[in-house]
Amino acid sequence: MASPVYTAEDAAYWCAPLARAVPAAALACVITFAGGFYTPEYGLATFGGYAVLIGVVGAVLAFRALAGGVLRSVFVIQAVVSVAAGAAALVGMRGGLPVLLVVVALWGVVAGALELYAGIRSRHTRAVARDWIFVGGLTVLLALVCLVIPPDYVQHYNAPGDGGPRILNASVTVVGALGIYGAVVAVYLAIAGFSLRSGASAVAKDGATS
Repeated sequence: MASPVYTAEDAAYWCAPLARAVPAAALACVITFAGGFYTPEYGLATFGGYAVLIGVVGAVLAFRALAGGVLRSVFVIQAVVSVAAGAAALVGMRGGLPVLLVVVALWGVVAGALELYAGIRSRHTRAVARDWIFVGGLTVLLALVCLVIPPDYVQHYNAPGDGGPRILNASVTVVGALGIYGAVVAVYLAIAGFSLRSGASAVAKDGATS
């Protein structure tokens, strides 16, 4: 694989991954500390709040950290899609599992595809493209989880340790997948932000001394 190309745009963009990592970390924490209370309503509430927040953050970053053009348009559209999906989740909380599966799946497909497109389009010119490809692909993968799991899926098992009975169903799987998604995205984007900063700074120093 070719070495990433660090540009002046990447140097100015380094704070954007960190800003995006914060809502993802919050999503992971809220789900992790829910104590297994993974009902569809809880999933819709947590996803709805996350999607609205990430949409607002994404819109701000699109105008402040990206130059006008195709990439900005892609991320503005992604931000609008996220806010709309979040609002739909919050409004449709009484819809239960079907609404959770449909909303998260639709958001994952559209938002993930947009970010994948941005990454693939700029993979030869921007170091940040690899981060867009990773997050976009992970978002599409989350959508696939919602699409393939049967709504009536139920698995009974005994938890290790206390041996108490537990139930693994579609709601637990999807909400748990949301938590894992948030944790992976948060860690990856935090590392990506500092990597962009250090990489772009190193290139700038080399240019100044050459």
